[in-house]
Amino acid sequence: MRALFVAALSALVLLPPPPARAAGDPAAGRKAFAACISCHQAGPSARHAFGPQLNSLAGRKAGTLAGYAYSPALTSSGLVWNEATLAAYLRDPNGLVPGTKMRFWGVGMNERKAADLLAYLAAAPQR
Repeated sequence: MRALFVAALSALVLLPPPPARAAGDPAAGRKAFAACISCHQAGPSARHAFGPQLNSLAGRKAGTLAGYAYSPALTSSGLVWNEATLAAYLRDPNGLVPGTKMRFWGVGMNERKAADLLAYLAAAPQR
């Protein structure tokens, strides 16, 4: 039994590491954000508009930013914003969070565009 465990552990140690994901491109993210600016703001003077301001989005629990009236669906969703959740939400907001107020019918969002968008938002000067 011990030999089997050692063999299995050795096999795990010898596996090559998964390829590193490239970080998002803030310049490409700035272009992607153009589809968002009719409802959202980001940067030092960002305020809530039709949608909430997007400063410090990455890692934030969805629907928790003070001063914006989120839908009950989003506040109870348990989502935390990262590349995967942002891409899924922007692909189909109501499919991911049924009952959300978010409406987005713009360009298709994939993980690469989401990574770029998050990189842009992270690089934007905050308040």
